[in-house]
Amino acid sequence: MRKILPVLWVALLAFSAAAEDTRFWHQNKYAQFSKGTPWGVALRSDGEILLAPEFRELADPNLEYVWDVVEDPRGNLYLAGGSPAKVIKLGADGQVTTVFESKELEVHALALDPRDASLYLATSPDGRVHKITPAGEASVFFEPGTKYLWDIVLHADGTLYLATGDKGEIYRIAPDGTGELFFKSDETHIRSFALAPNGQLYAGTEPNGLVLRLSPDGQAFVLYEMDRKEVTNLQFDAAGNLYVAAIGRKAPTPAFPRAPTPAAPVQPPTTSAQGVTPSVVVTATAPATSTQPTARRPDLPRFPAGGSTIIRIAPDGSPEKLWASRTELVYSLSFAADGRLLAGTGNKGKLLAIDSATLFTHLAKASGQQITAVVRGQRGNIFAATANPGKVYRLGPELASEGIFESDVFDAELFSQWGRVRWQTRSPGNPTVRLFTRTGNTSDPQKHWSAWSEAYTEAAGSVITSPQARFIQWKTVLKATDGRTPSLSEVSIAYLRRNLPPRVTKIIVQTPGIALRTLSTPQAAQPVQLELPSASNARARAAAPASASNSSKTAPRIAPAPHGVAQTGARSVIWSTEDPNQDELIFSVYYRGEEETRWKLMKDNLSSSFPSWDAATLPDGAYHIKVVASDAPSNPPDLSLSGENVSDRFEVDNTPPRIDNLTAAPRSRTVEVRFRAQDSYSPLQKAEYSLDAGEWKSIFPASRTTDARQHSYTVRLKDLEPGEHTVVVRVYDQFDNPVLAKTTFLVQ
Repeated sequence: MRKILPVLWVALLAFSAAAEDTRFWHQNKYAQFSKGTPWGVALRSDGEILLAPEFRELADPNLEYVWDVVEDPRGNLYLAGGSPAKVIKLGADGQVTTVFESKELEVHALALDPRDASLYLATSPDGRVHKITPAGEASVFFEPGTKYLWDIVLHADGTLYLATGDKGEIYRIAPDGTGELFFKSDETHIRSFALAPNGQLYAGTEPNGLVLRLSPDGQAFVLYEMDRKEVTNLQFDAAGNLYVAAIGRKAPTPAFPRAPTPAAPVQPPTTSAQGVTPSVVVTATAPATSTQPTARRPDLPRFPAGGSTIIRIAPDGSPEKLWASRTELVYSLSFAADGRLLAGTGNKGKLLAIDSATLFTHLAKASGQQITAVVRGQRGNIFAATANPGKVYRLGPELASEGIFESDVFDAELFSQWGRVRWQTRSPGNPTVRLFTRTGNTSDPQKHWSAWSEAYTEAAGSVITSPQARFIQWKTVLKATDGRTPSLSEVSIAYLRRNLPPRVTKIIVQTPGIALRTLSTPQAAQPVQLELPSASNARARAAAPASASNSSKTAPRIAPAPHGVAQTGARSVIWSTEDPNQDELIFSVYYRGEEETRWKLMKDNLSSSFPSWDAATLPDGAYHIKVVASDAPSNPPDLSLSGENVSDRFEVDNTPPRIDNLTAAPRSRTVEVRFRAQDSYSPLQKAEYSLDAGEWKSIFPASRTTDARQHSYTVRLKDLEPGEHTVVVRVYDQFDNPVLAKTTFLVQ
């Protein structure tokens, strides 16, 4: 009888190569610093933290949004906003008064006549221009008969230009209030105005983002088409360069003409101050009980997606892209006292300074979600207005005397020991830059964390005194010296994560007759489906590349995936492991019989494979496998840890069945073959016979079902030719162990 030697193959599903040693949390980029919280500090796009100009709230006029701000010669500010439509006067003495209020939803634009301090304002959605005299008397100055009034600008000769939608028209209004259509475009909206130093009018449109130059007789020339849909602001500098801000993603142009569709009911224009649809509904046919259109309060401001772009157009007409963002939306432009371009953005209320085509600075953050207007006052002051909620701020001109920056919270993922904190500054050793740390074991630093540490002053490296924990946060305090700002450009925190034991998460003993190969092994047998442990979240995280900014570790290696092949007598086992520290692991494998108490070592110091194991050395019976994983290769002996797991019960059966009482009783040309088969351990699986070396044919036992360790079989062979014949019977148990027997008989 041929001996079958089962073979045990072990696959390590995944393992890590990196030891748990000192790691570093580095922060030195704007994208990293921008996740923190600044108070009185500015963040430069090249990764530097500086003191910012003072950013102080001047007034909260109790408006949802403030769209425009102008300053009169006496230093009084006028704020346009809503809802409802209001103009608020913020006096130079700090007093706040309402100088205009109406039933309209908003005042969107203001213009001040410097000759007599008359104030012009444009309302929406009823579309009127109002005039407020120096005596405070308000009256309707001009009604263009259109729904949306977006911008107004006053020429030096006293002419007022009005930008409108939804027909894309510009009106020219004389000082006496008589107006005429100055220009009609193919655009839906004229959104913004600017007057060049020579008095020529420029306009921005929506939805194609056109920058138009208009001649005195109303002829337009397209100076530039933006890559965004809506031109929100135009500003000229002293040298005659035109700066253009545009927002929103343009609708894609269809590649082929579309079939005409039935005309839809006419709807009113729907572009808001940001080129999106305000919730204004005008009925096509008024109800019989009313002749007035009905409108509901628009949900303003609603801001489009698609980011923004700022370009600079030189006096000769040549354009240059200065800045672009996929997330920030620029609504307003102005200039600081030093000539830098300022940009008010949303939807995080950031005020930016565009230093160059490659550098910008986040100067301040307002409590409102959008900075809708940035205005340089007559004395050089910078005023910023916001929406959601509507407030007014003043920027500078003096630096903040002290600024604070709090980093985001860093998750070491495991309980950790902290090393040293280091930082880079323009003023090393100068106490004007101080760092602090705090730690905790929740992601929210406001919930039961340690107090802030004492100040660290050694930029070259200070030992962190905060308690060991999982999470850490740092903050810096910058103080001005002689009107100059210190800076911070990099912070690095060293930490060592606590070593945790590895886990053997699952052990699966495969069904008999399956051997394991790696994908790199040439196939020489029929592949079969393996039963594999499911990948856990922890293992999936371990397989992800480590962040360069958060860790000095390399990504873990993944062992070649095994695949199964059919091999008679083979047994295979697969296990999966996890190690929170991503340590390199070694394995020991033990076995124990079901009725035994002591584990016996099969093999130790395994890394990625297991040699063949002669399972015939084990008697038939039930067993368990135990796998012990150790992180000894990655840790000192006194710090290494191990984890283990035990497989489910599995059976070994190396002994084939036995065939007894095989007889053949000829009766004329029919022969009745009888035998009994039994196995000492496992149930029988199947029986078959072959007559005179013919093909194998199945035999059912007398009970019809093959499910016991002992069965009786009978097979009748009919219509046999006279002479000698040989019949061979073969029986398998459930572990595919076969036994054969034969008998020879004579047919008369």
